[in-house]
Amino acid sequence: MKKVWFSIGFLLGILSALANTHQVCATCVHASFQQAYEVSAEGDTILIMEGEYSVENIVIDKAITLIGKQGATFVAASGGEILTIVSDGVTIDGLTFTGVETNYLKENAGIRIRRSKEFRIANCRFDQCFFAIYLERARNGEVEGNRIMGDAVREADSGNGIHAWYCDSLMIVDNTITGHRDGVYFEFVDNSLISDNYSYSNIRYGLHFMFSNDDQYFRNRFENNGVGVAVMFSRRIEMKENDFHKNWGNAAYGLLLKEIYDAEIIDNTFSENSVAIFVEGSNRIQYDRNDFIRNGWAIKFSGGCEENNIVNNNFLYNSLDMLVSAQLYNNTVENNYWSAYSGYDLDKDGLGDVPYYPVSLFSYVMNQVPESVILLRSLFVDIVNFAEKVSPVFTPRDVFDPAPKMSRVL
Repeated sequence: MKKVWFSIGFLLGILSALANTHQVCATCVHASFQQAYEVSAEGDTILIMEGEYSVENIVIDKAITLIGKQGATFVAASGGEILTIVSDGVTIDGLTFTGVETNYLKENAGIRIRRSKEFRIANCRFDQCFFAIYLERARNGEVEGNRIMGDAVREADSGNGIHAWYCDSLMIVDNTITGHRDGVYFEFVDNSLISDNYSYSNIRYGLHFMFSNDDQYFRNRFENNGVGVAVMFSRRIEMKENDFHKNWGNAAYGLLLKEIYDAEIIDNTFSENSVAIFVEGSNRIQYDRNDFIRNGWAIKFSGGCEENNIVNNNFLYNSLDMLVSAQLYNNTVENNYWSAYSGYDLDKDGLGDVPYYPVSLFSYVMNQVPESVILLRSLFVDIVNFAEKVSPVFTPRDVFDPAPKMSRVL
């Protein structure tokens, strides 16, 4: 075994010794990236010095490392794609990409990864690119530490910050994305991690993923997007320690769930969203230790939701805690803290002695007639809700927390 490791190390040493570094600048041997790339070989490094370089969709078919010094900028020569990566083992670090124009026929990007693996895109900046990073049938790659800044005004004219299609085992970490249609878009992307990203002020979604299974979303912040996150037609999703903040508007949600199965939504914060979570046709989801703070609605359930557990969450000062538009089957709502709960705890066990019913009559009124929001803080609404509690007719009596916590869940 020692001989094998010695042989591998010896070969790697030889390859490293053979690798070259090619420098690009106005006064260098290579004045353009194209010139440097043409003379490069597998394993070489191309070092781009400060300056603007006009690039016309160069196809990278060698495993090279491309490093940009501060101020090194690739500008799309004719507004089209800048780099298309078709080789495995490519690293791009520290460059700025700009000038990729809106195209209604082609989804041009600053960087496109096509059918490649073991790639890394790190510490780059994308300014006003139609699509910034487009991952197409890629796998085992990293997109880390990039700043993606668009100027989208209309959904029809804008692309996505990070777009992934038919990919596997991606790591999307510590990126900042704003001003695009969707900050991050996943379709048919499995076994991937999205963590520590900041996606804000995007026109449609901060994060949008469909038909993507076994993915993890940790410690991201989604702020002031059309919708914070939309999760559709996916299984075995973990969403933990994310922050959904001020996704506000007539049809805005912090988190939209549609046809989701076997998911965990744990330790997230939903604050000041129109609707913190909207759920439709989603089963076997664990909602645990989430904070719902000053939202319009905390949770709105549509039809087809079964075997969900809503336990140990904090519902704090939401205008309306819950709306249920259809019967909930085999769902558990238990041991949550509700700031609107006015019950008592005579035996001092930390749990309320009377149940809490989170669905109010006025929530149905507001859902049907949004203009009635002007009455929300009025005495009339208090009277209507109290009358419904005393003699319930419209609100579901099977949706209640039998043992609400008397103090906030820590």
